[in-house]
Amino acid sequence: MLIPFILNCMIVGVAVMIHYEVLFRMTSVMPKLKIKHRLRIVFGVFGALVAHVIEIWVFAIAYYLMHHSQSWGYLEGNYNGSLLDAAYFSFTTFTTLGFGDIVPHGMLRFLVGIEAVTGLVLITWTASFLYFEMQRYWQDK
Repeated sequence: MLIPFILNCMIVGVAVMIHYEVLFRMTSVMPKLKIKHRLRIVFGVFGALVAHVIEIWVFAIAYYLMHHSQSWGYLEGNYNGSLLDAAYFSFTTFTTLGFGDIVPHGMLRFLVGIEAVTGLVLITWTASFLYFEMQRYWQDK
């Protein structure tokens, strides 16, 4: 049980560090942009979306690799074993949408739960970041 815990922590750590670095760099770049303040917010939104997509793909690659190993569990249902299906599953899990057409089994279930919580926290972090940036630039005319 220790190995799955460590692996899950590493995957979450990678996702959190990606998010931190993207938001940190956007905080540094946004004030220097020679564009209208409203476009800075749009830049921030697209930057955050890119960060989320990268983080989702980190989880998707983990699902794909864990599914194809013999000891981590598997995904079944509307899942053909492809990386794109793993990405679809990761998108629905990260956003806590969870259609339920793909079902995890075995130790893979722990990563699924952790991804949902991680997605919730990172999406909330993004909302806070964008709110702060809007407060900062919305006053500028």
